[in-house]
Amino acid sequence: MDILVTYDVSTESKRGRRRLRHVAIVCCAFGLRVQKSVFECSLTDMQFEEMRFKLLDIINEKEDSLRIYHIRGDVEEFGLSPGVDFDAPLIV
Repeated sequence: MDILVTYDVSTESKRGRRRLRHVAIVCCAFGLRVQKSVFECSLTDMQFEEMRFKLLDIINEKEDSLRIYHIRGDVEEFGLSPGVDFDAPLIV
């Protein structure tokens, strides 16, 4: 499944800044950063549940926002964000 993960974590406290880093680390493990707080992911159902569980364990639902969009259909891209071919080899 193809998904888009977006988040807005409160950074007014040291704990908030730590949560922000941890959310980014989890998202990097599952997808590709396309903007500062936006990730594109192509996941199996099991990977999706694992990622979702980890993210929900990190965020503070009273201070932060996490949105997961399931992508169905084509995506149009313009400007500096190159397309992501999840089927191509990944070079690190």
